[in-house]
Amino acid sequence: MVGFVNTVSASVLFPLTRTSSVDRSIVSKSEFLARNKRLSVALSVENGASTSKSSIGYLSMNSNDSIQDNNDVIKESGISRRQLLDSAALGALAAAIEASVDPINGATAATTAVESWTKVDLPGTDQITVFDMAFVPGNTQKGWLVGTRGTVMETSNGGRTWEPRAFQNLDAEDEINYRFQNISFYEQEGWVIGKPAILLHTRDGGKSWERVQLSPKLPGEPIVISALGPNSAEMTTTAGAVYTTSNGGRNWKAQVKETIDATLNRTVSSGVSGASYFTGSIISVLRDASGSYLAVSSRGNFYLTWQPGQEFWIPHGRDTSRRIQAMGFIDDDISQGLWMSTRGGGLSFSKKGSDLQSAQTIEFDKVDIRSGGYGILDVAFRPGTPEVWATVGGGSLWVSRDHGVSWTRDNSVTKAGGIIYRIKFFDKDTAFALGANGILLRYNLAAKTA
Repeated sequence: MVGFVNTVSASVLFPLTRTSSVDRSIVSKSEFLARNKRLSVALSVENGASTSKSSIGYLSMNSNDSIQDNNDVIKESGISRRQLLDSAALGALAAAIEASVDPINGATAATTAVESWTKVDLPGTDQITVFDMAFVPGNTQKGWLVGTRGTVMETSNGGRTWEPRAFQNLDAEDEINYRFQNISFYEQEGWVIGKPAILLHTRDGGKSWERVQLSPKLPGEPIVISALGPNSAEMTTTAGAVYTTSNGGRNWKAQVKETIDATLNRTVSSGVSGASYFTGSIISVLRDASGSYLAVSSRGNFYLTWQPGQEFWIPHGRDTSRRIQAMGFIDDDISQGLWMSTRGGGLSFSKKGSDLQSAQTIEFDKVDIRSGGYGILDVAFRPGTPEVWATVGGGSLWVSRDHGVSWTRDNSVTKAGGIIYRIKFFDKDTAFALGANGILLRYNLAAKTA
């Protein structure tokens, strides 16, 4: 069964108004406005409404002789007071259209017609959590999503509708027990990882999949997979091991000399100031577009970075007393900096030019988002624009149009039905918000100016 998105086409309506003195012939919007603007201005003066200088020019509606000015306007309009009153409805409608206001509901057309995000109805149960999505690079019509309960779906129309798929080499009873967490595509080459530890690979765009055997000696479990080219991929584990393959997963080559645990133990025993904080496991690992990594500790007391060519992960202490809730890359590029959210709804961006090559504490600048104490779960940057989105606990989204300086809550997403914990931009015009209870929201490009 295929799920379809219910959409409503937004149109500006021009209802016919029964008047005795206005030409009822069909005209264009521009002709309509031009013909009735004079009536609208005269009507606003007749009713004693305050009118701006740009509307009437020489009039001052706050002066004592405003009544005489009103009469002058009526005379200059060339119509009688009777005609003016008969045209009231038409004049008001013209003013409403010019201001892009719904003449019936009184709300702006941008607010009622277009929302920033559209809910996508996924087929099947809503008791799933969508963990990840991927589109074929260069083709945002063809994509895949994965999640809990063995969920894997495919779209061929840019994510408007999705169709369930299954992996041929997994029994249906077994597949439902898997949590597919990460998926990545490069042309026809695709990879999927999940829990219990599993790695799947396709060479034909998802028509067929094979299971890749994982070594029992693998440190940690696979957590991030990135398709790099034909038969090539990069895999990272929960222990911070980074491996690459160039033969479809038969052999893997280590890129880091030691695991994160080994790095932390070595750092703690080195006697470096503050090194005692570097204890515990990691809870998340992220990769930017250039292949650099960011890992956050489960206790929220430190984070680590790794960049291609480095032999070890580099630990960094937090510069705040509040524990880290989540972190990520600014503009999906470690060279542009990092963002950090802390318990209690705090958000900050690393200072420009921060040195991530050393273990020193990086300074962050606080961002005034005022989330009401709700934790910030993810932050996503719209490529090539100053637009930034944040997912906030409780199922709301916040947006900034000025690189994160000021923020407003997006009121089009108020009853999502669950927690929205991730936003993914695939290009400037394609993005999705992922959440629990089968939540999937699709970004509406037309709403960016709403």
